[in-house]
Amino acid sequence: MSNRNREVYIVDGARTPFLKAKGKPGPYSGADLAVNAGRELLARQPFSPEAIGEVVIGSVMPGPEEANIGRIISLRLGCGKEVPAWTVQRNCAAGLQAIDSALKDIATGRHDLVLAGGTEAMSHAPLLFNQKMVNWLAAWYSAKTFPAKLAMVPKFRPAFLAPVIALLKGLTDPLNGLSMGQTAENLAYRYNITRDEMDEFSVMSHQRLAKAIDEGYLREVTTLYDSRGNFYEHDDGLRRDSSVEKLAKLRPFFDKKFGNVTPGNSSQVTDGAALVLMASADAVKQYDLPVLGKIKDVNWAGVDPAEMGLGPVNAITPMLQRNQLSKNDIDAWEINEAFAAQVIGCLRAWEDKDYCAKNFGMSEAFGSIPLDKLNIDGGAIAIGHPVGASGARIVLRLLHILKRQQAKRGVASLCIGGGQGGAILIENVSEVA
Repeated sequence: MSNRNREVYIVDGARTPFLKAKGKPGPYSGADLAVNAGRELLARQPFSPEAIGEVVIGSVMPGPEEANIGRIISLRLGCGKEVPAWTVQRNCAAGLQAIDSALKDIATGRHDLVLAGGTEAMSHAPLLFNQKMVNWLAAWYSAKTFPAKLAMVPKFRPAFLAPVIALLKGLTDPLNGLSMGQTAENLAYRYNITRDEMDEFSVMSHQRLAKAIDEGYLREVTTLYDSRGNFYEHDDGLRRDSSVEKLAKLRPFFDKKFGNVTPGNSSQVTDGAALVLMASADAVKQYDLPVLGKIKDVNWAGVDPAEMGLGPVNAITPMLQRNQLSKNDIDAWEINEAFAAQVIGCLRAWEDKDYCAKNFGMSEAFGSIPLDKLNIDGGAIAIGHPVGASGARIVLRLLHILKRQQAKRGVASLCIGGGQGGAILIENVSEVA
């Protein structure tokens, strides 16, 4: 029982450049991406990979040859056959779930060093046979004789070949039938968010990412190399020439008649991985590790799936209340930019006295979050949103922002398809207590 409340630190991290899907499978599988990030991360540590207690990886759509992708990544990184590894899935927050799972294992004394994070090769999402084709094939393979198989031929229909697009299925709520973009349209309608507001927010995301790259802030990004000698140094979804005028030319995608959510003010379908190295105080002292920050709390919340974008509000607010903190105590905020309308919707909900009273028992509205403290180095609209990796990416970026600004506290959060939100509270420290 003496180990039940150990403090947990993040001591290092790395991520790949996020590569925008371009209509065909990209050059890397999910495991390839994570191994590229993890190899450089582990190479600079003063201990061998075998010293890691476990590996926890978030991934939503691992490939058919990547069952328990966490284990595959662990073995490929040289952690050894004796190091346990596992995979978690919480849709858009799978990477944050991996960090939370590792947090609990370190806090309870199971491990002292854990490699956690997430990976996703969204461009590799499969095309599947529909049910009619599956049934026809089942009957075909069940036919034992040539005449029996021949009798199956007239029953085949070309329509059986219509594929099921796994990516679209994965981005659609199975209970209410709404795509994630349609849930963003719901928030835009509820809070009167205009097209101009969405596009202005999106341009800001690109401008901030461009500045972060030019200023050399994204030091956690490792160069990717492929088998043909090509290499990728930066997130390639960045549009430096983005403007409200250019975005205004794009047509609504999710509600073509009445909507305002377009590909330009939405996150990009992307491939990428992000990993963090987590440690107990004992491990920090044993290996003399630098400290990026300390995890103070994690919180999860459920919301109406039709308004899943409000998940960050419902995850962050109770977490701050539990820690007796107000918005003024937070120096930097990372809210994953699934859609511009979704992030703006969160800001409006915090400004809504009735919403805060109903959901959090507050007598006043939570209040406004200054934009200069939100997604300071850009967000998923410019960077991309490989769903398994984004939770780890925003945590790692938040840690570096707090260091750069010599600030004390930060919050990172994501909305989650299916109607959830996840949030983490980070404190900037340089050494263990």
